[in-house]
Amino acid sequence: MSIEIKMSLNDGLYLREPQDSKLGRNIIQSSILLIDEFGFESFTFKKLADRINSTEASIYRYFENKHLLLLFLVNWYWEWVHYLIHFNTMNVEDPRKKLKIIIHSFVSASKDNPSVDYVNESKLHNIVISEGGKAYHTKDVDDENSKGFFLSYKNLATTVSIVISEINSDFKYPFALATNLFEMSNNHIYFAKHLPKLTDISVKENDVNEVENMLNYFTDKLLAD
Repeated sequence: MSIEIKMSLNDGLYLREPQDSKLGRNIIQSSILLIDEFGFESFTFKKLADRINSTEASIYRYFENKHLLLLFLVNWYWEWVHYLIHFNTMNVEDPRKKLKIIIHSFVSASKDNPSVDYVNESKLHNIVISEGGKAYHTKDVDDENSKGFFLSYKNLATTVSIVISEINSDFKYPFALATNLFEMSNNHIYFAKHLPKLTDISVKENDVNEVENMLNYFTDKLLAD
């Protein structure tokens, strides 16, 4: 039996909540496939409208522009990872065990989940790796930050940093480690597949155990008593 999952995202990212309608969910689903296929620079609302047999005007009723659509997708992924962490660590008290579960959640979040049939998590993960930086490496980052557009990522980092501090209260950089673990979980999967000279691991398709082992190795060394 599947459960319906809806991510709660900043309402400034959209004009109309796309998760609440068939057309909106189709926009999410097809935009992920198109951006993964063509790249964000070549992605247009015209291509999206053609793919979903609709009009550009109908898409503009949901998103003001494609940058905000990208921000929506990246935020969705951040919330998805946060959801997995919350679900997987329920009733777990030991912070070291929690951190290992968090790391597992980081690397397994890219696997497709049938609970959300309009989001292909593996392709969205590709977008987070290859295009995600374009969501916040922009000249408008401070303005968008003031609107709360990156709160999902900050909440995710806060959750992880709290666990890190529970393991070692003297560790000086819990937020830096939290964000680095997340970024490494994404980047080293990408490096192993496409730029193997930038990592020490080799990852077969759909096999991220080596990335998980690497992250656990770093945290064990850094957070040793």
